[in-house]
Amino acid sequence: MSDRFTELTIDGVRRVFGEQVALRGMDLTIKGGEFVALLGPSGCGKSTALNCLAGLLPLSGGRILVDGERIDQLPPEKRGFGMVFQNYALFPHMSVRRNIAFGLAMRKVAKAEQARRVEEALRLVQLGAHADKFPGQLSGGQQQRVAIARAVVMEPPLVLMDEPLSNLDASLRLEMRSEIRRLHQSLGLTTVYVTHDQEEALALADRLVVMRDGEVQQVGTPQEVYAQPVNRHVAGFMGYRNLLPAVVTATDGEHVTVTAEGVALTGVNRNGPSSGEAVVAVRPEDFAVLAPSAPPQADELRAEVEIVEYHGREQAVEARLPGGRAVHLRTTERLAPGDAVRLRVPVERVLVFAP
Repeated sequence: MSDRFTELTIDGVRRVFGEQVALRGMDLTIKGGEFVALLGPSGCGKSTALNCLAGLLPLSGGRILVDGERIDQLPPEKRGFGMVFQNYALFPHMSVRRNIAFGLAMRKVAKAEQARRVEEALRLVQLGAHADKFPGQLSGGQQQRVAIARAVVMEPPLVLMDEPLSNLDASLRLEMRSEIRRLHQSLGLTTVYVTHDQEEALALADRLVVMRDGEVQQVGTPQEVYAQPVNRHVAGFMGYRNLLPAVVTATDGEHVTVTAEGVALTGVNRNGPSSGEAVVAVRPEDFAVLAPSAPPQADELRAEVEIVEYHGREQAVEARLPGGRAVHLRTTERLAPGDAVRLRVPVERVLVFAP
């Protein structure tokens, strides 16, 4: 498995732990050179899928194929995939250089070739000056760079990353995010990346695989999944924080009119019902705060501000609708607790789903 592949296929893969079904027939095709992010909340099955790919977990059903050949019965070392763990998994008694060279030594790569590859990996992750230090002498970000270098030095056909940035502080995460994308592009890697952070996934991946309860909910580009979620669960995970119960009153092609919180709203029908109950999804940043002097609008929502968080140019606001439901908005308007606000959303930013 040392050569690059054209296509990796996950075909009906299941994984069961006792009575708990962690993966329910997962289907996915990954092209060589792609960066694919498995995204979802804790317990959705994304890490289980990664461990099945790596060979760390046997399948309960289904197949994994590389260019048409099954690999799911091969042990991890025969698959030759690179793995970057959440906790780095470095050898504390070995120098940075020896940590990176460990896999090459286990494969009995010639000493001169080992040295060449290790020096190249050190240069790629910008750790040449720290090559003779031990992991305990490095920062978290530097340790993560060592873990990445150890994975890519093997020139693997596939690199698997399991929440590799979750232990880093916010600024380091941003720095390492750029570093991972740079390495992926410059080395022509194929990468499968597990995260629960939608912003991270949107920034890094060519395609997102959104998961829930062991099932794939949606596969698409970051733009597709962000703007066109297929159901309320994907919408909620991708930042549509406001999910309001509603009742359909009329449909007209791709548009649907509903009553939500006593107000008639028109939005885009996203695989939603043509009658009966529905759910309206709105992102916080899509609410417009109307000026107090603006004339009344038939589709405006009225609310009272309860909590205001300062986010620099913007404020993150939680307000309460007359029926008691909270709504979240982001605005450049300066609001304070107790303020009455009138909110409106453009039709194309209101998504309507089945309940």
